[in-house]
This record gives sequence, structure tokens and C-alpha cells, in this order.
Amino acid sequence: MNRPMQWIAQLALCATFGVSAVAAHGAESPSPYPDGAPRIVSYRDAVSRAAPSVVTVHSAHASKSPLPLAPTVVAQGLASGVIVDRDGYIVTNYHVVEEASQLAVAHPNGTIYPAQVVGADPASDLALLKIDGDDLQPIVFADINDVAVGDVALAVGNPFGIGQTVTQGIVSAIVRRGTEPIDNFVQTDAAINPGNSGGALIDTAGRLIGINTVILSKSGGSEGIGFAIPGDLVQTVVATLKAKRRVVRSWLGATTATAPRGNGAIVVTVERGGPADRADLAAGDVIVRVGDKPVRHAQDVNSVQIGNEPGTHVPMEIVRSGKRATVDVQLGRVPTEK
Repeated sequence: MNRPMQWIAQLALCATFGVSAVAAHGAESPSPYPDGAPRIVSYRDAVSRAAPSVVTVHSAHASKSPLPLAPTVVAQGLASGVIVDRDGYIVTNYHVVEEASQLAVAHPNGTIYPAQVVGADPASDLALLKIDGDDLQPIVFADINDVAVGDVALAVGNPFGIGQTVTQGIVSAIVRRGTEPIDNFVQTDAAINPGNSGGALIDTAGRLIGINTVILSKSGGSEGIGFAIPGDLVQTVVATLKAKRRVVRSWLGATTATAPRGNGAIVVTVERGGPADRADLAAGDVIVRVGDKPVRHAQDVNSVQIGNEPGTHVPMEIVRSGKRATVDVQLGRVPTEK
């Protein structure tokens, strides 16, 4: 065999059988891997933990034609949801179930369950469903304060109805302002498409970072800019919907930003005459504790407005000019213009 043909043959062997086949034609060389096998980067363990908790949500929306004697048209919708409780509670997006006349949930094992809406919160675009099922595996929540830009993120859902699908990307940003009260969307470049709504964004341990909800796209498909509702807000809303079937909201009257290195939340603005102003909070104060919980992120402060009735007293520990103090904030009613 001439030399060019010999190299072609060796390249073909490399493509088919791996590098070891090429080495067999020359001098023996040790494997670059101690155990003789290549190291494979895989997220199979994370997926195996989370996938049984991610379901498909089927919805039917009936609409009557304005034309006389015209039949009622039923449109079918398909999205995703996440099991959050062994008792059959499932969280999904509000826009998935809005005005749905019928709902059903398909488990990854193929079982179909009729579903009922326990409660919904349009402001956070979250809804809580309930099914009667056995051996349901709830997802484990990540601590949102431990999630950082650059972390690997996996989106699990049912895009375009093709079946459960996993896509991979990173956490692109932690705080992306949306419509209140979602002022800290988790941004990711993991592919999110129609049908992923209500599905899970997980970390490499299979824990829930957030609920996928919306994409920024000119084409209607994934362009690498997707957003998830952070898990701490999801937990707050779910707990409130379980208890009250609705989410009550109150007003703090201040905006905050996460302090450097997660050491509290800095008060950025205080609305004159609002609850924070009456409690003597001022711009520049650093809130380090709300009630008995330490503050690591601005959302830790903002979350007191969700689930607490107007009139609720909330003690807040602050640092002002290097000195610690405690103020008592009486939450107010959300102004109409809010």
C-alpha cells in the first residue's frame, strides 16, 4: 500500500474504531486515561433525578363562534409542569391553564391523570394543579442564592409536543427585571421552545432552579434568551396557593438591590409616605434580616409582599452607617396604580 493510501486507511480506522485502532498500526503507546477508558462529561444523573418530576400538561379551551348555529371550537394546548409534592401538586404557568375547560396531566411513565386547578396567580404567571396519583416523585429545589452566572443549566419539558426533551446551556444572568413581582428572572441560553412553558430549569444535581416561562425571540423559536421564574418565588407562591387558593399581596414601598457578595439587600428608593418611609427606612440602608431569616438577595426582601396581608408587621434588621438597628415595617395595601 502506498503511503497516501496507508494514511487514508488509518484515518478511516480512527473514525470507526477510535484512536486505539490507529495506534495498533504503529508503536504501542499508553492510554491517556488511567483506567483505559475516556472520561465522559454527562448530566445523566441530574436528568434521571429530575425527569420523573416533569410532566406534560394537556389543556382544552372552548370558544363559541359569534355566528348563529356555529359549533363551539375546542382548541388543544400542550405545555409542561413540575411535580412539587408527593400528594399530587403540580406547578405550571398560569398562561398554560388560563380559561381552560379541561386539563389532563401525562406522567413520563405514560399514565394520564385528570387535573384540577387548586389556585392561580396571574401576577407571577404561576398556577397550582392537583392530580390523584401514586408513587409521584416531587422535584428537589435548589437554593437560588447558590445559583451563579456561568452555572450549567438544563431545561426539561415537552417542546412542540415531541416528548420529554432536555436541552443544555448555562445561567446567563440572575436578575432580569420583568413585571412585578417577578423582578429577578433567571436567564438562560438553554433552548426553550413552545411547550416548555411550565417546565423545569435544573442544575447539574437535578435540583429546580426555576420554572421556564417566556423567551425573547423574533422568530418565535429559541434564540438563546429564555427566562425562568426563580425557585424561591415558586415555593412562596405554591405554599400560599395551597393554604389560601389565592395569593394576597401587600406593599413595602421600597425597591432594593442585592448587596455585593450577597451581604444583604441595599435600599435603592423609598416612596414618600409608603410603609418603608413610615418605618424610617432610607436609601442606602442595607437590610440584612427580615423576620428571623437572613437576607442574601433582594428577593428575600421583596418576597414579604407575597402572601402577607396588608397590615402585617415585619421586623427588619438594617445596617446604616456601619451601625445595626431594627425597624418595624407595617405592610400596606397595594396602590391601585401598582
